[in-house]
Amino acid sequence: MTEAPDDRPSDDRSVDNGAGQGDRSVVADSSAATITVVVVEPASKGNVGTIARAMRNFGFADLKLVSPPEIEPGDDAYGFAGHAREDVLPNHDVVTFEDVIERFHTIGFTAHAGEDDRRHVRYPFTSPADLAESLARGLANDRATDGATAATRTEGGADADAAGVGAADPDPNPDLPADTERFDAPIALVFGREDTGLSNDELARVDEICSIPASADYPVLNLGQAATIALYELRELADPPSQHAPRTHATAEATEGLYEQLDALLEAIDHPAEKRAKAGRLFRRVFGRARLTGREAATLRGVARRATELVKDRS
Repeated sequence: MTEAPDDRPSDDRSVDNGAGQGDRSVVADSSAATITVVVVEPASKGNVGTIARAMRNFGFADLKLVSPPEIEPGDDAYGFAGHAREDVLPNHDVVTFEDVIERFHTIGFTAHAGEDDRRHVRYPFTSPADLAESLARGLANDRATDGATAATRTEGGADADAAGVGAADPDPNPDLPADTERFDAPIALVFGREDTGLSNDELARVDEICSIPASADYPVLNLGQAATIALYELRELADPPSQHAPRTHATAEATEGLYEQLDALLEAIDHPAEKRAKAGRLFRRVFGRARLTGREAATLRGVARRATELVKDRS
């Protein structure tokens, strides 16, 4: 990869994509986070399979490859893909980097980010976790804006449309950043070559830069690892069902019952009256942070009740 004099070399596992120019007439459905994964000139079929598997793991389906090796059933790509060999991998598209630039809002990944705005090719940058939060806010704001506009048109009819009503409507979510222009095109995460990542020229064309925090001594990640980490952090945008059952929490009535029983225990053991209120607050803080399940609250309440009864029986 050819490096600009003021930029560090991009890492071989970094993800880079270009976008922000050209015709973006293909627009993502704003009701869902449509995220495409793009891999530029991958050399290893195994890495392609690993990325496809990570996509399947975290609810993503659209894989696009730029100048990939020929991928056929039975090769390493299929061997590493797991169940993604049934859908994500065989459904991949081969595209050009120019296609990606013209059609997508692109987010490039690199291990070597710029230290300040003097190295603007790789700066500013965000982490995958912060990127997920930023995209979620922007997409939510975009959906809310679309909903408000639709409601205005429904109420105002054709006359309102003709008069431009809705164009200057107040932001329905004023606390969210006014960056919905970012989402006038589908979102693409672009990963680079195994040995050199994306070139500075390619990085210069992307809309955003993302870098995975890692050890300063060795920040370079394997391509498959980098993609897996990024997709994990962004998984909630795809909203896939998890294998984990939702955790249930104790009801307000259950936790209040526990606190009342603990108050009774404090009284039974003759805890100093002037200290009981403070002890009660500490119980609330500790168990509030723990976010007890219903079973946990019931068990603790039962233990406190039994302790209270034993104290009273012995007094």
